[in-house]
Parts: sequence; C-alpha cells; structure tokens
Amino acid sequence: MRSRVGVDLVPLARVRRMLDGGERTALERMVRPDELDECRREGLIDVSALAGRLAAKEAVFKLFLRGDTVLPWTLIRISAPERAWPEVELEGAARGYARDAGIDGPISVSITHDGDYAIAVAAAMSAPAEESPQRIA
Repeated sequence: MRSRVGVDLVPLARVRRMLDGGERTALERMVRPDELDECRREGLIDVSALAGRLAAKEAVFKLFLRGDTVLPWTLIRISAPERAWPEVELEGAARGYARDAGIDGPISVSITHDGDYAIAVAAAMSAPAEESPQRIA
C-alpha cells in the first residue's frame, strides 16, 4: 500500500461571488442541499465553512488522478458537522474513480480556514503503483 494526498485552496471571495451573484446555480451543482444546510449558522450560510467543503471535494478528487474527467461534485459528499471530523462519502462514478485509483478504504479529510482562504487536505491509502491502473510514469 502507498499513501495518496490531495490538497486544494478556495478563496472565500469566490464563494461570496457565487452566493451573491448569478453563480448560485453553479453552486447548487457543486454542493448538495444537506451539505449546504450543514454550513448554516444562525440561518445564514457560513462562507468559510462552504469554501472548506468545496476545497475538500477538490482535494478528494485529486486523489483519483483523473485530469481527463470533470469533478463529480455531488457524488463526493463531505459531512462536517460542527466540532466533528469531516467524513467523505463517495457515490456512483466517484466511487468508481477511487476504485480505479486503487483506493478501497476510507478517505481522511482535514479542513481549515483563515483570513481569505479555506484549505483542505485529503489522504487515502492505495494499491501499489504496479497494481494501480492510473499509474503515472
């Protein structure tokens, strides 16, 4: 087994534009309603929490080494209730991408936000390179 790591950074300003501007539809294609609900604090969306979710989804996707594929945003579910470790659930094609990358166990995610950015790191164990169909030479 070998480890894989993915990381992503999301500017909070980008998420604010999505929430305030005409990109709300794009955001709805990226985040499931239950994920958005978990980002609400006192009825309002916590921009840093939402940016963290988006960064986590991208970080998880990077574990799959699928540069030729559009990120299946809603097939990667990040559950991160307050004061709990984030959890990753994969569905459909996302589960297949993980399997293709040799990942068959849990994916760990860490999310942080400070100032103008949210950052997430995802880590998982995968089959050795010679067993993985997505080997990079």
